[in-house]
Amino acid sequence: MFLALLGLAAGVWAGLARIGWDLPFQQTSWSAVHGPLMISGFLGTVISLERSVALAKGWGYGAPLLSALGSTALIVGFPDPAGPLLIVASSVVLVAIFGVFLSRQVEFYLVTMALGALAWLVGNALWVADWQIPRFIPWWVGFLVLTIVGERLELNRLTRPSGAVLATFALALALFCAGLIASALDLQIGWRIMGIGLLALALWLMRFDIARRTVRRPGLPRFIALGLFAGYLWMVVAALLALTATAFFGGLSYDALLHTILLGFVFSMIFVHAPIIFPALTGIDVPFTRRFYAHVALLHLSLIVRVASDLERWWDLRQWGGLLNAIALLLFLVNTGLAVRSARSRASETRGVRTATT
Repeated sequence: MFLALLGLAAGVWAGLARIGWDLPFQQTSWSAVHGPLMISGFLGTVISLERSVALAKGWGYGAPLLSALGSTALIVGFPDPAGPLLIVASSVVLVAIFGVFLSRQVEFYLVTMALGALAWLVGNALWVADWQIPRFIPWWVGFLVLTIVGERLELNRLTRPSGAVLATFALALALFCAGLIASALDLQIGWRIMGIGLLALALWLMRFDIARRTVRRPGLPRFIALGLFAGYLWMVVAALLALTATAFFGGLSYDALLHTILLGFVFSMIFVHAPIIFPALTGIDVPFTRRFYAHVALLHLSLIVRVASDLERWWDLRQWGGLLNAIALLLFLVNTGLAVRSARSRASETRGVRTATT
């Protein structure tokens, strides 16, 4: 977790430098690996750790360990392909983990997440093969989207969706995966098909996600539900951008497309699920507090500023949007840390009262 957070910090720092901020301690090598640090270094490590905890086998922890070491190699500046090869090895272990899961039971949600792990492996392999990042980043996007969508499908088993409902999900999933494959042959066509798949998945989640019920419950369930629907709205925006963008090798519309998915959708999921995922991975309680709405709101408001600035070419405002994105991530870590400290203080006071009573 420490190395994952280190990858996040370096990735954010590199992102701020790329967007135009003159920062101290700038590393030229970091700017070139901003995307790999954020996607594979941080998100890949956290997702792999979550799956290895679920597997409960020692070898499974090779997945988060290898991706964390690969991220560290990128930060330190080890010669290529040391970092990418470690991350490829991590994705191989993650695919093996899902192989074990599927050997125990074949469930639709597991297949969806396994496809996500396979997409990460393909993207990492293309990275090692020296493809340009824009050419294979659809596979990394696929890794994150399929993982998150699969997790939501798992939770939606509680609603007992009908065969017809699952069939519509399967169609949306097939469209998205077809776009991934097509992107390797023609990047623009691939993104167009992925956009249709993204739109279909977002509309499916808005209609059938269990969050439609939990939003009526106060506290953490409502917080999660509202964050989920905000993330689904960004999926819709990303889909529209994928269908209308004119450049997929760089430029402002490309920047808007990637960040609506990676920040608007993916980090929205992380923010609202952190009070559940963090205790499951670390054993440290993160009690919900209304303070959490602050970093979620800042994330979405700052992303609106950034995306609007990308589309309208407001260069100065775009820089501020990027800075506010980074501050939202920092505020998330601060609020999480304050919640942990508060929980520990209450636990310490409770133990003190029990001791005095005894």
